[in-house]
Parts: sequence; structure tokens; C-alpha cells
Amino acid sequence: MASVKELLAVATKQLGITEWPTNSNKVKYNTWYYGREVSGDSYPWCMAFVQWCYNEAQMKLPYKTASCSALLNWYKQHHPECVVTKPEPGDVVIYDFGHTGIIESAAIGKITAIEGNTTAGNSGSQSNGGGGYRRTRSTSCVRAYIRPIKAMQTTETEDDGMLGYEQWKEYQARYRKELQDNDSGTWSAEARKWAVETGLIAGSGTAPDGSPNFMWEDQLTREQLVTVLHRFAQQMGKA
Repeated sequence: MASVKELLAVATKQLGITEWPTNSNKVKYNTWYYGREVSGDSYPWCMAFVQWCYNEAQMKLPYKTASCSALLNWYKQHHPECVVTKPEPGDVVIYDFGHTGIIESAAIGKITAIEGNTTAGNSGSQSNGGGGYRRTRSTSCVRAYIRPIKAMQTTETEDDGMLGYEQWKEYQARYRKELQDNDSGTWSAEARKWAVETGLIAGSGTAPDGSPNFMWEDQLTREQLVTVLHRFAQQMGKA
């Protein structure tokens, strides 16, 4: 995975690039995003610009969208830890006027971001201005900051096929849920019957059919192990 420094280097190289013809939204970021040349009012490209920069820096965003609100909502739902309150370089800023950019630097009360589809100054449309520019804005117009790199450091990447910690936990939980029922092999029937009748195994909750759920195939923790051993010792008069 690339670094924030490399991401900002990619974004910086886009400064001064404009759509052509003027007011057409015809620009390379939209062509990349939609897979074809597009133009017209239906194709504002500030988010396509952000997506393109992250992709070029080998930091592909996990959710492809041209909507600022959609990206923010996705992160709120799937990676809320990435929606932060203090901006840092490389963060995606979501403005309250339907616009976005990549933060280059932050200071008290203001941020500087590299933005696509804006203007060089305060005149004209700030969210559909037609060019790539470095803009300094007040934090009062910021809706949210997204730090995608936080999720990239802990989740699976398609390129290297490695499983990150958070996704591993999710898969582990799914796997254990599949084991937490009364499925079991016939070879253990006698031992299971004895363990239940003697009270060594009590189970947890009930199965869908209403019977006690002993979760025979689930993993055994050390805590559960010592509990079973303690019950056995009690039965033997040793505890």
C-alpha cells in the first residue's frame, strides 16, 4: 500500500487540470470512473477526482461512488472508525455544500485541500467549477472527515490477498456461529450422553428446536476448560 505522501504527490500533479469544453464535466477523471467519455450536468466530478487519486496511488477506496454523501454513509456503516473529527493530510473532506477534496494540511479553524471540479477562488461554483485547484477553506463548512487509510491498515486488500484483522474477526465470528449448534459425530455419542447426565456440560441457551444447545463442535476456551474440570473435581470430592 502506498503512503499519504505518495497520495498527495498524485493529487498535486492534477492541479490546473480543467474540463474541456468549459462547463461540460468532460474530464479524464469521469472517463476513468464511468469507463467512457461522459459530459453534461449529470456528471459532476469532485468525488470521481478523489477516487481517481486514491486509485492512482495504489490506495483504491473500498466503495466506488461519485456521491459525497454515499461515501460518507458507507464509511459510517462499515468503518465508523474512519470518520474522524481532527483532520490530517490524506483525509477525504466532505463539505456541507456537496463537495469533496483531499486534505493537504490542517491548521486551527482551516484546512487546505486539493480539490477537483472547483474554482481557483471564491467566485463561481465551488462544487462544480471545472478545475483542479488547491483551496483553503474554513472548517465551519466541513461536514465530515474520512480517513480511509485506517481501514486499509486493518482490512483485506484485493491486490495481495492478505486478510486484515477486522475482516479476520468477522470471518471467525461467522465460522463459530456455524458450529454453535447440536451437530456432532456418532463416535462421541456415549461420551456426550455421560457428560450431560453428570452435569459436566451444561450448554448455552437453546437450539432452534427448543432443546438445550450444547454447541458440541464449537471451540473450547481455557475458561470453559477449567469450568468443566472444576465440575469434575467437585463430583470426585476434590474441590
